[in-house]
Amino acid sequence: MPTATLVNGLDVDNLMKVVGAVKANWEKGKTVWKASTTWKGGFKVETCSRDFKLLADEPEMLCGTNTAANPVEMILQAYGACLSIGYAMNAAVRGIKLDDIKIDLEGEIDLPGFLGLEAPENLNMAKLPGFKNITVNVKIKSQTDNKTLQELHQHVLGTSPVGVTLSRPVAIKATLES
Repeated sequence: MPTATLVNGLDVDNLMKVVGAVKANWEKGKTVWKASTTWKGGFKVETCSRDFKLLADEPEMLCGTNTAANPVEMILQAYGACLSIGYAMNAAVRGIKLDDIKIDLEGEIDLPGFLGLEAPENLNMAKLPGFKNITVNVKIKSQTDNKTLQELHQHVLGTSPVGVTLSRPVAIKATLES
């Protein structure tokens, strides 16, 4: 039995099979991902995707109990995780061995929009409740030259599903049942 070609802990042969399967049948590229949430009282929420559960809460400064990350922190976490996965995968298929990936993310949100308030104009606070900007600092340790890492970096930024989602409007349809 042949052994797998592992780069960065990933089976490159398997990755290439997935890519080949999508290239051979583009319909396999259409995927649907699901999540559900259950309110647990106060600001505590349990989220679930497949068999995996996460908790959300708000910090004490927003009247939460600080038992878990809040949803906007989870967005930053999701983007960082998506980028890390993208670096590991794309480096592996290029034969680039990575020693470490560390990503720090920071996003600015003005609370007045979330609270339904309109801040004084001289404070330059957005009227919308979402992120105004997100800063990402990627640190990669590798024996690979900087030019190759920069090419990898640009490719990963351009193909990150979470990053692309954050950078453009997405149609949202919401219904209410009571």
